[in-house]
Amino acid sequence: MNQFSPADAMADKVNFTVSKLSESNMGFGVLGVFLGLLLEVSTHGPHTVPRTSWKHHDLGLMEFSEPGIFNYSTLLLSEEKAALYVGAREAIFELSMTNVTIRNNKVQWTVAETPMNMCALKGKSKERDCLNYIRVLQVVDDERLYVCGTYAFQPQCDHLNLGDFSLAGRIEDGRGKCSFDPSQSFTTVMVDGDLYSGTAYNFLGSEPIISRYSQSRSLLRTQYSTSWLNEPSFVFADVIRGGKSRADGDDDKIYYFFTEVSVEYEFFGKLLIPRVARVCKGDLGGERTLQKKWTSFLKAKLVCSMPELNFVFNVVQDIFTLKGAEWKDTVFYGVFTSQWGNVGLSAVCAYNVSAVEEVFSKGKYMQKATVEQSHTKWVRYNGVTPSPRPGACINNLMRRQNINSSLHLPDKTLQFVRDHPLLEDPVLPIGNKPRLITKDVNYTQIVVERVEALDGNTYDIIFTGTDKGMLHKSVLFEGEVHIVEEMQLLKSDEPIKNLLLSSETRSMYAGSDSGVVQSPTAFCSRYTSCQDCVLARDPYCAWDPKSRTCISIFDAPSQQRRRLVQSLRGDADRCPSVASLSQKDFQRVAAKPGSSAVLPCLLKSNLAQVTWRLNGSDLTEASRFHFIGENGLLIYSVAPEEQGYYECWSVEWVPAAGKNFSFLLAGYVLTLDLPVRTVPRGTNGSSSPNSPEAGSEAAAEGNVKASRAPLTSASFTAAVLTTPPQTDPSLTAPTSSTVKVLRNQHVLSNPIVPHPGSQDPEAEYLQHSNGMAYLLLFLLFFALFLAALVYNCYMQYLPAPCLRLRAALLGSHKSAHQPEYRACEAGLMETAPQEKVNLSDQPTQNGKQSLRALRDTGYETEPECGNGQIPPHSFRGDSPSQEKPFDIDGDSQSIKFADADDC
Repeated sequence: MNQFSPADAMADKVNFTVSKLSESNMGFGVLGVFLGLLLEVSTHGPHTVPRTSWKHHDLGLMEFSEPGIFNYSTLLLSEEKAALYVGAREAIFELSMTNVTIRNNKVQWTVAETPMNMCALKGKSKERDCLNYIRVLQVVDDERLYVCGTYAFQPQCDHLNLGDFSLAGRIEDGRGKCSFDPSQSFTTVMVDGDLYSGTAYNFLGSEPIISRYSQSRSLLRTQYSTSWLNEPSFVFADVIRGGKSRADGDDDKIYYFFTEVSVEYEFFGKLLIPRVARVCKGDLGGERTLQKKWTSFLKAKLVCSMPELNFVFNVVQDIFTLKGAEWKDTVFYGVFTSQWGNVGLSAVCAYNVSAVEEVFSKGKYMQKATVEQSHTKWVRYNGVTPSPRPGACINNLMRRQNINSSLHLPDKTLQFVRDHPLLEDPVLPIGNKPRLITKDVNYTQIVVERVEALDGNTYDIIFTGTDKGMLHKSVLFEGEVHIVEEMQLLKSDEPIKNLLLSSETRSMYAGSDSGVVQSPTAFCSRYTSCQDCVLARDPYCAWDPKSRTCISIFDAPSQQRRRLVQSLRGDADRCPSVASLSQKDFQRVAAKPGSSAVLPCLLKSNLAQVTWRLNGSDLTEASRFHFIGENGLLIYSVAPEEQGYYECWSVEWVPAAGKNFSFLLAGYVLTLDLPVRTVPRGTNGSSSPNSPEAGSEAAAEGNVKASRAPLTSASFTAAVLTTPPQTDPSLTAPTSSTVKVLRNQHVLSNPIVPHPGSQDPEAEYLQHSNGMAYLLLFLLFFALFLAALVYNCYMQYLPAPCLRLRAALLGSHKSAHQPEYRACEAGLMETAPQEKVNLSDQPTQNGKQSLRALRDTGYETEPECGNGQIPPHSFRGDSPSQEKPFDIDGDSQSIKFADADDC
C-alpha cells in the first residue's frame, strides 16, 4: 500500500498527495504537511458571520435550574404529554413543554454510602465523580421511562413510572447501557422496546461495545477487537425504518456515528476518523460463528472536507436525523471539527441515507495484510466476496434461498464479516462539500427543521449550538448558506450539551451544566422595519404592511399571508415605500465650541456598513476630528465648520440579490451652543431700554437661549433651521425652507445654523482671536530667530560673510570678551602688524620651536590656540596644501586676522 498524506488518508476524493518518503522521515514529512495545512486554513479560511447578534439579556428567555443540582445534559421531549424530561445529577425533572420554568414533578436518585466509598477507593472524586449522573432517558411505553445513571462508576438502570413520577425500584445492571464515567461519550436509542447503545463495558473504558438489550431476545454485541472498534467516541444513534415499504423486503437499520482511531492509515500519532456503522434490527447473531455477536456490523468513513484547501474535518461532534416522507428522503446532518483544535473551524455536512446505503450494499471491503513480518497494514480486498453478501440484512432474495434469519447464514459469510468489518469506500456529503463552514466557532450540537416559506419552496433551517453557549440559525438557499442570527442562550461561556426542537411549540430546548433554557425559533418582532425584516432572510418571518410589524408566518392566517412581504433573496426593494426621515425630524444637538459631541447610530446588522454624511458629503475618519465607531460618530472638537446636517446610512450587500441596499438610520442637526453676550446700558451706541433696537436685541437673546435645549431621545418640536447645503439627490435632502420657532408668542428670526451669506458675531470674534494669536506667535518666533542669529554672529560662530559684517559694524574696536581670545591676541601683538613673523627667531622649548598662535577663524583647519601658543607642530613643508587654504607660511606671509579691520 502506498504512503498516504493525511488528506488522502481521510478523503481520497481530495487531490492532495505527498511524495514518497523514507521510513525514517515519514513522520516528519507528514507533520510538515499538516503544519502547512493548518497555516493555510487559518490564513485563508472562511469568515462566515451571523447577520444579527442577540444578547442574553435582550431576549427574555425562559430558564430552569435548582440550587445544588448541576449537569442538565440529558433531555427527552414528549409532545404527546406536553412535557420535557430532564436528567441531571441525582435528579430527574418533568418540566412544562410550553414553559420550562414550570416544574411539574421531580424525583431524586442518590448514591448509597457503600458504593460512594468504593468509588473513592478507586481514586475518583467523591464530590464530583462518585455521584449519580442521569444519562439515559428513553420511552418504554406511555406509562414508563427507562432511566440509567452512572451511580458512582457502577452504572444502574431502573424504570420511572410517569403516573406518580417515582422509580420502580427494580435495579438493573447498567454495564453496556450507560457509561461509567460521566464525562465519557456514549449514545442510546430505544427501538420497539429494545435498547441499542454504544458505550464502554468496563470501569477503565478500554472495552467499547455496540450492544442491544432486549426483554425477549438475548444480548447482542460487537466483538472485542480493534478491527471492529478502536477507541471510539460515540455521539449518536438512530433507527431508519423502511423494511415494510421496501420492495426487496429489507430490514430496519440502526445507524451509529462515532469517531475512532484510524487503523488503515499510517501517521506519526493517533489519527482520528469519523465513522458511520450499521446493524440490522432483526439480527440474531450466528449459529456457530459470531454467537451473540452482530452478523450485520459494518462501518465506513465519513468525509467532510474543504477540497479547495485540502483540509479535512476528522472529528464528528453530533448528528441529527432529518426524516422525510419516505426512508430514502432521510438526511443525516453532522457537525464536524478538526482534531487540531487550534485551527478554530467547524463544518456542517449533510449525507443522504441512500448514499450511505449504497456504500454498505456495494462498497469494497478492506483486509489486514502483513508487511515486513510483524507490520500490519489494511489494503483493499480484491478476492471473491462470499454469497450472500457479508453484513447484509435479511431480504427477500435471502428468504428465497431459505435464509430467514442470521442464524441460517453460512459460516463462510460470517467468518468474512468477522475479519472484514471495514469498508474502503467513503460516504461523501451532498454536493461533495460542507453545507456550512465557520471560523473561530466550535459547534457541539445540531438540530434541523424543514420549513416551507411563502414562496412555496422548502428550506432546511440549521440550528447549531457552540461551546460558548451561543446558538446559530442558518438557512440553505440555492446551495449557499446564510447565518440569519446568533443568540446567546446561556449566561456564561459554557458548552451546550444537548439541543432539542419542538415543531409544535416552535421552541428550542438547550441543556447545559448550569440549567435548561427555552428559546423561540425566531425573533421576528425584534425587526422594527420592513427592510430589516426582509434583509434578515428568515423563512419564519415576514413583514405585514397593514400592522407595520414583522411577524411569524405560522401565526398568520391564510388570508393574511397574501399581503405579507418575504424574500429569501433579501430583496428589500419589495418593501412598500414609506416616507423617509425628513429634515424636520432630525434630532437637534447643541455643543459648546471645542467640546466633543457623540451622534449615536446603532447598526442592527453585522453585514452592513455605516456611512455618515455631513450636508450631503461623505465623511471618513480622515476628516477633521471625526471618528466613526460601531455605535455612532464622535467629533473630538466641535468647530463652526462642524455645524450642519448629519445623516447615518446603513449600506448592506446581499449576494443573493446581487446589489446593495441602503436606508437612513438617524439624522442630526449639530449647532454651536454659544454664550450670550449682554450689552451694557448707557454706553455709547447702545439703545435705550424702550427703543426698538433693545426689543430686537432681547428677541435675539431669547433666541440664543432657546437654542441651548438639552439632548433627548424624544422628538424635537423646536428646530431653528435655515437653508442647508444641497445634498446628494439619492439621499434624503434637507428642504430649503426656513423653519421658524415661536417662543413666548414672539417670532424669533435669529438663526442658529449660520446662513452661508452671513457671519455670526461670536464666530467672527473667535476667528479674529485666532488670527491675532497666530500673528503674535509668528512674531515671537521671528524675534527669537533674529536674536539667535545676532548672538552667533557676534560670538564669531558663523562664516566669513557674517564676520565681515561684524567687523564693519564694530570698526577697529575689538572687544576681547573672552579670556582665551584676549590671551591669543596678546601673544600675537608682540610682533608688529606689518612685520613678517620669522619662525627661526622664536624661542624654543626642549630644542623645538614654539610658535605664537594664530587667530581662530572658526574653521577646523586652523590650529587651536592655547594662551597665545601654537601647539608644537612643524608647518614647514615642500608646498602649501591645496586642501587647507588657511594654512599660513610664517616665513613668507604676514599674519592677518580673519576679522581684521581691513578684511
